[in-house]
Amino acid sequence: MAENMMPGGVPLGELPISPHNQPGPQIGNPNQPGNPVPKVGPNPLQKYFRQPKIYITLPSKGTYWAPGTLEIPENGEIPVYAMTAKDEMRFKTPDALMNGQATVDVIQSCIPSIKNAWLLPILDLDTILIAMRIATYGERLEITSKVPVIQEEKAFTLDMRTLLDKFMNITYENILDHEGLQITIRPLTYAQFTKTALKSFEEQRIFDAVKDEDMAEDKKISVFNEAFTKLTSLTIDTVKQSIVQIQVEDQIVTDENQISEFIDKADKNFYNAITDHVAKEKKKFETEPMRVEATDEELKQGVPKTYDIPIAFDQSNFFV
Repeated sequence: MAENMMPGGVPLGELPISPHNQPGPQIGNPNQPGNPVPKVGPNPLQKYFRQPKIYITLPSKGTYWAPGTLEIPENGEIPVYAMTAKDEMRFKTPDALMNGQATVDVIQSCIPSIKNAWLLPILDLDTILIAMRIATYGERLEITSKVPVIQEEKAFTLDMRTLLDKFMNITYENILDHEGLQITIRPLTYAQFTKTALKSFEEQRIFDAVKDEDMAEDKKISVFNEAFTKLTSLTIDTVKQSIVQIQVEDQIVTDENQISEFIDKADKNFYNAITDHVAKEKKKFETEPMRVEATDEELKQGVPKTYDIPIAFDQSNFFV
C-alpha cells in the first residue's frame, strides 16, 4: 500500500480538493470538449516560399509524354524552381542516384508541372537538369580540365544558358523511311533508360569478374558467354522499345509482338537503319566541347592557340 501513497499519506489519484486544484475546463486546451479550435490563418512566411526562377520549353514540346504526366501552360513555358535543402541532400545519396529515384523526386519538386518524372522522354532530361541547376546555383558552372601539352589543371567557366538554349531548340525527328517501310520511333522514357543502364552496369560487373585469375578457365568462358548473350538481348530490346509503329503500304503495325518478331527475323539492314537513326538523333543532344583560347603564357609553352575542353556532367557533382 505504501507504494500507492503520495507524500503526506494521500493515496494516488485522491488529491484533496483545494482552491488551487478545483476541477474544471482547462483554458486554452483545444482538446477539451466544448472548447473552440482556434483557426490558423495563412502562413506569414509564405512570401518566402520558392518562386519560379526560370521558364523553359521542352525539346519534345510535350510530345511522347503519357497523358496526365505533364501540365503545359498555354504559352508552352514551364516554370522551374530552385532546389530545397531536402532536394540537395537527395542528390548526395549514392543508392538513390543509382536507381534514379533521387532524380525523379527532385525533378518533381523543382518542376511541379511534371507529375511523373519516370515517364519523361529521355530527350527532355538534360534540358530539365540544366534548368534546375541554373535555378538553384546560377548560370555559371566551373569545370576543371588539363591544358594540352603542359597538362596543368585549370578551371574554366561554362555558361549554362548557352547549353539550355541549344537543347530547347533541337528538333527530334521520329520518322524513318527505309526500303518501303515508314518506321515511327520514340525516345525511351527515363524509367526505361534507367532500367537499361542498371542492367548494363550489372552485366559489365560480370565481365570484370571474369578477369579474376582464380576463376577456372571453363567457368570464365561460361560466365562470359552468358553475360554477352544478356547484353546483346538488352541492346536489341532497347531498339524494340523505341519503335511505335511500322507502316508498309496501307497497313500500320503497332502490335509489340509483331514488331518484336520483325526485328528478330528481318534482314540486319533494317535493324542497322533504325539504330543509326536513333544514334543520329541522340547525337543532337550531346554536349559539345568548350573551345577556349590559350593565354600568352600558355602559347610560350607550346599550347595551341585554341583548344577544346570536354564537358561531362555527373549528377553527383553537377548539383554542388
